[in-house]
Order: sequence, then C-alpha cells, then structure tokens
Amino acid sequence: MTAIKHALQRDIFTPNDERLLSIVNVCKAGKKKRNCFLCATVTTERPVQVNVVKVKKSDKGDFYKRQTAWALRDLAVVDAKDAVKENPEFDLHFDKVYKWVASSTVEKNTFISCIWKLNQRYLRKKIDFINVSSQLLEESVPSGENQSVAGGDEEAVDEYQELNAREEQDIEIMMEGCEYAISNAEAFAEKLSRELQVLDGANIQSIMASEKQVNILMKLLDEALKEVDQIEMKLSSYEEMLQSVKEQMDQISESNHLIHLSNTNNVKLLSEIEFLVNHMDLAKGHIKALQEGDLTSSRGIEACTNAADALLQCMNVALRPGHDMLHAVKEQQQRFSDLREQFARRLASHLNSVFVQQGHDQSSTLAQHSVELTLPNHHPFHRDLLRYAKLMEWLKNTDYGKYEGLTKNYMDYLSRLYEREIKDFFEVAKIKMTGTTKEGKKFGLHGSSGKLTGSTSSLNKLSVQSSGNRRSQSSSLLDMGNMSASDLDVADRTKFDKIFEQVLSELEPLCLAEQDFISKFFKLQQHQSIPGTTTNEAEEMDGGTLSRSYSSGGPQTISSEYVKDMIRQMMTKIFRCIEPELNNLIALGDKIDSFNSLYMLVKMSHHVWTAQNVDPASFLSTTLGNVLVTVKRNFDKCISNQMKQMDEVKISKKSKVGILPFVAEFEEFAGLAESIFKNAERRGDLDKAYIKLIRAVFVSVEKVANESQKTPRDVVMMENFHHIFATLSRLKISCLESEKKEAKQKYTDHLQSYVIYSLGQPLEKLNHFFEGIEARVAQGIREEEVSYQLAFNKQELRKVIKEYPGKEVKKGLDNLYKKVDKHLCEEENLLQVVWHSMQDEFIRQYKHFEGLIARCYPGSGITMEFTIQDILDYCSSIAQSH
Repeated sequence: MTAIKHALQRDIFTPNDERLLSIVNVCKAGKKKRNCFLCATVTTERPVQVNVVKVKKSDKGDFYKRQTAWALRDLAVVDAKDAVKENPEFDLHFDKVYKWVASSTVEKNTFISCIWKLNQRYLRKKIDFINVSSQLLEESVPSGENQSVAGGDEEAVDEYQELNAREEQDIEIMMEGCEYAISNAEAFAEKLSRELQVLDGANIQSIMASEKQVNILMKLLDEALKEVDQIEMKLSSYEEMLQSVKEQMDQISESNHLIHLSNTNNVKLLSEIEFLVNHMDLAKGHIKALQEGDLTSSRGIEACTNAADALLQCMNVALRPGHDMLHAVKEQQQRFSDLREQFARRLASHLNSVFVQQGHDQSSTLAQHSVELTLPNHHPFHRDLLRYAKLMEWLKNTDYGKYEGLTKNYMDYLSRLYEREIKDFFEVAKIKMTGTTKEGKKFGLHGSSGKLTGSTSSLNKLSVQSSGNRRSQSSSLLDMGNMSASDLDVADRTKFDKIFEQVLSELEPLCLAEQDFISKFFKLQQHQSIPGTTTNEAEEMDGGTLSRSYSSGGPQTISSEYVKDMIRQMMTKIFRCIEPELNNLIALGDKIDSFNSLYMLVKMSHHVWTAQNVDPASFLSTTLGNVLVTVKRNFDKCISNQMKQMDEVKISKKSKVGILPFVAEFEEFAGLAESIFKNAERRGDLDKAYIKLIRAVFVSVEKVANESQKTPRDVVMMENFHHIFATLSRLKISCLESEKKEAKQKYTDHLQSYVIYSLGQPLEKLNHFFEGIEARVAQGIREEEVSYQLAFNKQELRKVIKEYPGKEVKKGLDNLYKKVDKHLCEEENLLQVVWHSMQDEFIRQYKHFEGLIARCYPGSGITMEFTIQDILDYCSSIAQSH
C-alpha cells in the first residue's frame, strides 16, 4: 500500500500541487467488484483546499488516472455503518449518497480518522460522523509529539517559515567564511557548534558580572518604597482635612437650595395671584354698566357691550389646575354668574319692549301707504336694532334660552305687523287692477276685498256671422277670462303688467332687507359656534321648527346648511302671508283676463331666476318658486281652455264661415305672447304651448270645414290656412316653421282644388265631351281614329262648340265670379287671388282642349269660338265691373 501511495503522489498529485494524506482501497457496494482508491488530499498553496479524489487504474495499462474529485466542504455525512463491530462498508454523503466497501476495516478507520482531522483543522464544518466509534475520533486528536504521520506532516507544513533577506544574507556571509561548507557539511556543523559554545560561555560571564548592579538597583527600589509610604501618610492626613471641608460645603449647598426653592415658590405664587387678579377682576365701571347702564342711548349701549365682553372674558378665562379649588375664585365666579343673569334679564326685557314699540310705531304709518302701491320701509327700525347686535351675540353665547325666547318674540310681533302691512298692500294692488270699488263690482267684486264672488258665466258658443256683419263677428270672439274682449284692451293688460311687476318689486327688497337684518342681528352666519348644553334639546315653533340638538361640552360649530335652514324658517314664520296673498292676486288677475297669465309667467320667472342666482335655498327663492308653479298651472289652464273652446265651436248653417274665431284668437294670442315673451327665460313653455295650440287649430279648421254646409270645404280650408300662414309669416315664430310650411301647403292645395272644382261648371258640356274623348283614348283607341266614333265625330264636336260662343263663355265666367264672391269673405281679401288662379286654370284647360282637337281631328280646321285673348278680356272686364 505504501508503494501505491508513493506512486499516486508522484504521478497524479504532485503535478497538481497536492499532497496525499490518506488512501483506502474500495469498491462500490452491491456491484461487480471493480477496485479503486479514495484519496484524501490537500493543496500545497494557500488557501489550503481539501478534496476527496477517486483514482482508478486505467484499462489500457498499469498507470492510474484521476476520475472524480469532491470538495470536503460539500461532504455532509460520514456513515461508518457500525460503531461496535468491524464492518468494511461506509457511506459518504455529497450531492448524493456514495456507498463503498473497503478492502479492510483498518483502512476504512484510518481514512475516516483522516477525514475527521482535516475537517477539524481546515474547515470546522458541521459534518455528521454517524456510527463511528468515539474512541476512534478521540484518538485522532493530535497531542504533543504523539501525532500520526499525517498529522506530523501537516504541522511540518504549517511550521515552515521562509527566510527573510537579513537571514539569507547572514547565512551567505557565514558560508563564505567556510569554503568547505558545501562540500563538508559535518565539518561546517561542528564549527558552528564550537562557536555556539563560546557564545554561551560569554553570556554566562556577562550575567554574573551584572549581579552587583542588580543589588544596587534593589537598594534604590527599597528607598523609593519608603518614600512612597511617607507620601501616602501625608495624603491620608490631607484627605481627612478635605473631608471636613466637604461636609461644611454640603451643608452650605443644601441651605442655598432651600433658599432658591423658597424664592421660586414665591415667584410662582405671585404669578398665579397676578394671573387671577388680571383675568378675573372686573372693573367697577363695567359692573355699574351691567347693573344700571342705559340701553336706549348709543353711548349706554356701547358701555354695556364693552362691559358684557369683559364679563364674558372673565368667565371664560382658562383656569390653571387647582384654581377652581380656591374659595376666592369660587366666590368671584358666582358673582360673575349673578351679573350675567341679571344683565341678560334686563337686556331681554328691554329688547322685547323695543319689538312691541316697533309694532305700534309701524302701525301708525300704514295709513299713508294705503293709497299708494308701496310697502313701509323698515330700515330705521333695523338700523336702531342693529346697535344691539353685539349684545345679541353675547346673549347667544351666554344664555341661549333667553336668546331663543327673544327670537320667538321677534317673529311673533313682526309676523303680525308684516301681515297687516302686506294684506293692506295687496288690497291696494287688487283695487288698482279692477279700478274703483264700483268698477270692482262689475267683475263680481264686493267692496275692496278683492275677492271674486260673482258666479262665472258659462263659455259663449261661437257662431259664424254673416258676411255683412264683420264688426259683429269680431266683437263676438270667445271671452278668454269670462269677460268680453271689448272690455279689455292692450292698455288694460299693460296696466296689469305694471301693477304685478310693482308688487314683486316691492316684495323682493322687503324680504331681502329683513333676511339680511335677521342674519346680522341674530348672528346667523356660517361656521358660527353656539354654547353646549347639558341636555339634548328640540324646540318646535309655529310656522317652522327651530331645532337644536348638541351634546354637553364647549361651543358647537353649526354647518352653513343648518344656518340657512334657521333663517328660512324664521322668514317663513314672519312672512307667512306672502304666498297666500300672491296666490290670491294671481287668481284675481287670471279671473280678470286669462291672458294675464302670460304676463305673470314672464315676470315671476324673471324674479325667481334673480332670487335663485342670489341664494337658491333662500325664503324668497322658495316662495316665488312655489308661486311660479301656480302661475304655470294657470298658463297651462289658459292654453287648455282655448283648445277646449276650439272643440266646442259651432257654425251657423245660414251664413258663410269666413275666418274662424279661434283662428283670429290664435293670431291675437301669438301677437300678445311674442310681445310679452321677448327675451324671456321661459320661452320654452311658450313654444310648447304654440305647438299644442297650432295643432288644435289645424284639427278644428278641418272639423269646421267638414261640417260647413253654406261655404264649400275648400273655401273654409283655403281662407283659414291662408290666414294662419300670413300670421306665422308676420310673427316669424321659429318653433312653428314646419307648421307655417304645412299651412302654406294646405292653402295652396285647397285653392287649386276649389279652382278646378269651380271651373268644371261654366263649360260643362264641353268638359263632358273631351272627357269622353280621353276615356276612348285610355281604352286604346288611337287619337286620329276618335273622329270616326259616332258620338265623337266632327259634327258632334262642332255642335258642342257652337253651344259656347264668346257671349256664353263670358256669361258663364260672370256667374262664376259672383258665386266665388259669395263664397269668400271680405276679411281675407282672396277674391282677386282666386279669380286670377281661375283665369290661369281656364287658359290651361283651353290649351288642353285645343291640343286634343289638333291631335284627334287633324286637318279639320275646327277651332273654339273664342281665343285666349278673349278669355283674358272677359276676366278683366268682369273683375273691373264688380
């Protein structure tokens, strides 16, 4: 085995700078016995690397080759299989488990021991040695000189040190002095030994010679120790003296600390007393102002306001911990509470008196406004009360109960005052709308109450008047508001519009001024704070609910929506009569003339739009918005009534129809509406009404035309749709463009139909003759062969033509003109238009007849007994004669 080891070292490991430390002859377990060697090696260069190498004999010769190598650091487990009995099997766990069978147990144990040593020396890695005898591992530990060969070799490697330059130089000098050092190493070593003995003897003699000096040094050290003892004794005495001084200084320091502490406490006590005196001391002047201050003069109010603010500051001072335990502080706080309660009662009583006095003062000024359409001015009253605004804020922050009571009393007094003023104001407006009291009775009004008590007359049945009574027809137009149109004119409607606008213009600044005053006087601004209360509260108030619910503690922040809601509720309570009075006024205006709803819709819409731009949630905006809904209903009702009256229209069987009343009324309505709704915000409502009305007009015109017995249907349709087209063209209503085109088309169609129908009568036999010819041609007979038909030969043609000489034609046209004149009405003035259309149609028929004669009777020389020029002359002379 030794020879194999040397051979492996020489052939395999030395070329790779490795040293072989242990070797074991193994074969793989359970397979065909093919021997190989496992070698434990280390590299000669640092850092040292430890490997386990598998070496196998080559198949081609007697030399060995390196097959596989594993780093020792990759080894995880060494399993010897049995720690007691001899067993040549063992396992090495690298990346996988390798099972080996050694040639002998001794070789196996030697190899495992070497692996353990290498791990302990180079890696210190946690390798598990299982089923390995502990004695084997203990024996492997190197101790002193009893080391294994492998261990000795390793230490020899580690103990070797390379010579430095100085050592190499000394050795070279020494070897140069002995020329035979290389050739005779024994002589050189002997010489070195002799020189070493000489040096050792010299060293011993030198040591013995220095003994005296050592004794002298020891003496000096003893003397130095004595001196040190003396110094220590002196230091001890000094230390005792300093200890006494230290005790005295400690006593002085403690005394100074107590003095400083006393001074600090005195300063703090003085600061606390100054704090209480400065923050909880109310001046005598303030106390006197709170108890006896004049609340009627501006100077007295200012003094009371300053005193109240000072009292509030004293009461709200943030006391430091422990202050509330002081008896003097408790007494002062109680004194402040009594002052606050006393002044709050005095202030509330005075303001209640001011509210009552205001009601009396304003009542005395109502008489001068009773004849004018104006509302009393409350600005002086607001100006006087605003002097108390800061005191109201103080009362709100200190005694919310009294503040709330004052709020309720103000609303009660002012609501009664405004109710009297507003009712009187609306009575004046109603009187001005209906005239004097006597004139009011004409509309069913009793006295100046402005309420309609007379029964409304039923809707008049429309009748079509005779052509000779046009003025009577125009005066019998449908009563749009239970009144005759002759009783109302543009001036009356303009007057109503001005009165209604003045009413809204008077109410708007009144409400805005009162709302602004309430916000300032009662301090109802956004993000305000109100004092906390000890219990949750909710208080119902007439005409609205002012509720508050907040937990105990400090001031609570009120949201802007809550503040707006409070203001709106107060305004609703104060002005609770505005909405009913406005509704009554609107009802009266609608009773007088339903067309007034157009004026009211425009005016009310404008004021609502203005109010919503200022504050969409304000009382004024909400109230006017509610009233606007009523006005819109009246407007819709007006439109519905007109449509209903169209359905109920009746025509006279004895007189011609002419322009239907509801067509004229639509013209009146559209003209009035266009003048009222010019640049109005609610134009969309009018456009919708236009479309409803015009469709109803179209349907009703056709209905009346179908029922007409005196006047031909085409005439009724032609005249009325011509009137509608003219009206829409004049007014230029954009939303009715399609209806305008439709009206024009209907007018044109019925004009043409009437002309064709009328022209069939003057040349009746001639028309029948040529209709027969056209029928034969339609049956397939050629036009040039028609003359061979017995009923349509040339003799029959000449016979028919002779029946219509120029005089007969002129007579027939004259009779036609008279008949058309009887059918048409004078208002629309369409006679000449119809007559001209008939002339054109007659000429067209004449040319048609001439063409048939030329095609069916070629070369016959047969012609009509009158020419186109004769027709033009006949028509012109007939028109001039009439």
